[in-house]
Amino acid sequence: MGIKSNNIFCYDSIIKREHRERILNQKGKLIWITGFSGAGKSTMASALEVELYNMGKLTYILDGDNMRNGLNSDLGFSEEDRSENIRRVAEVSKLFVDAGIIIIAAFISPFRKDRNKIRNLIGKDYVEVFANCPIEICEQRDPKGLYSKIRNGQIKNFTGIDAVYEEPENPDITINTYEHNVEECVQSIISYIRDDI
Repeated sequence: MGIKSNNIFCYDSIIKREHRERILNQKGKLIWITGFSGAGKSTMASALEVELYNMGKLTYILDGDNMRNGLNSDLGFSEEDRSENIRRVAEVSKLFVDAGIIIIAAFISPFRKDRNKIRNLIGKDYVEVFANCPIEICEQRDPKGLYSKIRNGQIKNFTGIDAVYEEPENPDITINTYEHNVEECVQSIISYIRDDI
């Protein structure tokens, strides 16, 4: 990391968030979906985006794999890199929320301290969704073949197997994805946010 400059001044736009939200006829929000790999985060995020689109809402999905292919391609999977990955996504999300867009973020985000930092950064417009699913069921699903690779010794530091996942203590929404279909999961989120978007 380089030395931070003392010659940086934040630009204050004439057009404010409330103006952008008025044009879009919606409120900016960050819906953060956390849980194990295979818990259904990306599936839920995609279905939620479609539902919000059908409601006339402008959304954007930030997905863990997509971010690591671009903005965060320089990061590995150490605890420090995982935290930096989430920090960068949080800052990008903050810009989107200020633009009046509803962001759906699907990230394992294993550490409570990182998720708490996001809540502090975004404030009242942060909605934490815990995609709760036992690791055994996630492994049975194994949509990306990652659990097979960890069992074969091809992957190290895999969340839920040999790396920690700290469950949310007070998520805004907990969805047992092993008990509900995708439509039911999405409706749980819509019910929670409907009056504030």
